[in-house]
Amino acid sequence: MIEVLLDATIRAGTSILFATTGAIIMERSGVINLGIEGLMLIGALAGFATANLTGSLFLGVCASFLAALAAGAIHGFITVYLRGNQIVCGLSLTMFGIGFTALFGQKMVGKTITEFSRTEIPFLSSIPFINPLFRQDMLVYFSILLVIGVHFFFRRTKWGLYLRSVGENPAAADTSGISVTRYRMMAVLVGSGFAGIGGAYLSLAYTPFWVENMTAGRGWIAVALVIFSQWNSTRAVFGAYLFGGIDALQLRMQAIGTDISAHVLQMLPYLFTIIVLVISTIRLGKGTTPEPESLGIPYDREDRK
Repeated sequence: MIEVLLDATIRAGTSILFATTGAIIMERSGVINLGIEGLMLIGALAGFATANLTGSLFLGVCASFLAALAAGAIHGFITVYLRGNQIVCGLSLTMFGIGFTALFGQKMVGKTITEFSRTEIPFLSSIPFINPLFRQDMLVYFSILLVIGVHFFFRRTKWGLYLRSVGENPAAADTSGISVTRYRMMAVLVGSGFAGIGGAYLSLAYTPFWVENMTAGRGWIAVALVIFSQWNSTRAVFGAYLFGGIDALQLRMQAIGTDISAHVLQMLPYLFTIIVLVISTIRLGKGTTPEPESLGIPYDREDRK
């Protein structure tokens, strides 16, 4: 039972982990993107349509990354180059993603593909209780490597340090010769692409079919998890799997026929999201979280003092 629940937790949390990591990359540069839900939907549809057309799951993942990157470029152009309102633009991107995928995904409804197969890691996959960790598909392993890579990038590379400085104090970074516009734009593009892979995980691995609005609010959970994880990709693993565990648990409780209403059980992940937001907001108010100083603030070098 423990192994089954752990396996379901990992699979349910992986799409959120991709999206949260992408959002962390963007917010570290000082750009808020509330369009994660829309980017995930675009990535899910692009990945499924490509895999269904070509028979290649690898091409499907690549297509999801590029499609979400293209959609994220709209957000980047408006917020970084035109210095538009990041909140409004992000919300618009979510609505665009919902409408776009509903329109162009109609012909995909009802079709199925062969999902990613599982790859067992020798020896580790035979360890009792924790063996589900080592019996996952390649996207799960990639999500873990991505988290480690992003953590290393921000902590150990000069480009990561530059990106963090752009998010903390863009005027100082600009004075030092760092291109604020270029770094912020690259962060939005790459972060959007990873959010798209989060959506693709749903349509290519978790539930290998396409259905309208299949992300079901996971993008909003990812946005909340960025604050919960304190803009740290390694902490995002704990948050994503925590939400995945709650999601998996409510599905299991429904399957065994509990007396608790199915509507109440389905509400649990979102109820927990609200709790996380309340706690995170309180901590933000106390100034105990490492929020980037210039998060959500457009930068214009003409205003530099």
